[in-house]
Amino acid sequence: MTRVDARGLSCPEPVVMLRNAMASGEDAYEIVVDNTVSRENVTRFAEHQGYAVSVAEADGEYTLTLKR
Repeated sequence: MTRVDARGLSCPEPVVMLRNAMASGEDAYEIVVDNTVSRENVTRFAEHQGYAVSVAEADGEYTLTLKR
């Protein structure tokens, strides 16, 4: 599973980083963001790409796990 660390970045950078990672064609990814806008945008993008998204929040950071 590829892990993308997008903490400290604002949109659209986390989405762009995830899109670049998805070029590998894996069935699962994990991305860490630290704001709700990025969480929402990454979730929307991933679901549009056919991934199921689960979100875990701890200390103001969101870990999104994407699985096909």
